[in-house]
Amino acid sequence: MYGRYAFSIVIGVVVTMSLLFLMQVLIATGKQALTKPRDRAKLEFVRVKRNEALNTEDFTPEKPPKPPETPPETPPQDMDNIDPSAPTINVAPPSVATETSIGGPGGMNIAEGDYLPIVRVAPVYPARALSRGLEGYVDMSFTVTTTGTVKDPVVVFSTSSLFERAATRAVLKFKYKPRVVDGVPVDVPNVKTRITFKIEE
Repeated sequence: MYGRYAFSIVIGVVVTMSLLFLMQVLIATGKQALTKPRDRAKLEFVRVKRNEALNTEDFTPEKPPKPPETPPETPPQDMDNIDPSAPTINVAPPSVATETSIGGPGGMNIAEGDYLPIVRVAPVYPARALSRGLEGYVDMSFTVTTTGTVKDPVVVFSTSSLFERAATRAVLKFKYKPRVVDGVPVDVPNVKTRITFKIEE
């Protein structure tokens, strides 16, 4: 037990002496660092003298010459030198037709032929059918008039009564080229068409 105490005392003395020696070395070297003169870097500035005597007259462009104020006068024609016996050319005036009649109703020039669709308006999807996710179609029958409009629309068949009113309104906005027989437009009854209602994804 006494041996341990003695060993501990010896170790403590050695550590203490080592620390004192290390502190002495640090103090000695610190004094040298403070007293040693430092090397300072020097910066040299070179100032360029501005050339203030610039010749600004060389940079101004020359003015273009002024255009003549009045154009040169044309020499007058010498009417005394015209030969009266020179041959002349007679040009007849063009003939203009005064026929302005245009055939067809309302002044339209309509050629012979059957009726043709010009404008087809898409129907408005009914809100009730759209909310239910309902799809279908409506078969319509109507008359194409002499002016190309639609009259007397009739529902032939429909998958749902919700589509009939929208299909009728769409058909009434259709436009056609009327049927012409012997130069006279005529009505075309019983024209069939199908209006389809489909929800686009």
